[in-house]
Amino acid sequence: MLPVYVNQRVGIFVDVQNLYYSAKHIYKAKVNYSALLKTALNGRELIRAIAYVVKADELGEEKFFEALRGAGWELKAKDLQIFPGGQKKADWDVGLAMDAIELGSKLDVVVIVSGDGDYIPLVEHLKRAVGCRVECVAFGKSTSGKLKEVVDSFVDMDEKPANFLIRDRKRKEE
Repeated sequence: MLPVYVNQRVGIFVDVQNLYYSAKHIYKAKVNYSALLKTALNGRELIRAIAYVVKADELGEEKFFEALRGAGWELKAKDLQIFPGGQKKADWDVGLAMDAIELGSKLDVVVIVSGDGDYIPLVEHLKRAVGCRVECVAFGKSTSGKLKEVVDSFVDMDEKPANFLIRDRKRKEE
């Protein structure tokens, strides 16, 4: 396990869709992105914190985007693609990977906030070719086992879910 130092330059890249669906399906709750940023940063020097979102023209979406910005996240947004036949696509895997690679030379640590196993080649590249420490923060129950193995450290949000979740007020009363 590689050590953590306060002077490490950190870039945090969050796959919002991945986290949203994990929190919704496992806990019926929403993610606290302020707490997430603080945990991922771990007292080190923040260079960039980018949240990758999908615009689906849903009620409350812009308020959510503003809350992310207010919590310290830079947003990158793309429109939801709807194909003939109704199939929808909204992933940011390649965009997140490209940004992590492009910024990697300016960082000591890349934190990927997603449990998606599609990021394994990215992790391996950043460690081997760029020399970055690569960490992952995600809900362990919905994270690829192989992804957990290849990163330098894994923070399992399932271990202390109350630290990372915002429960709907209506649900609390039920």
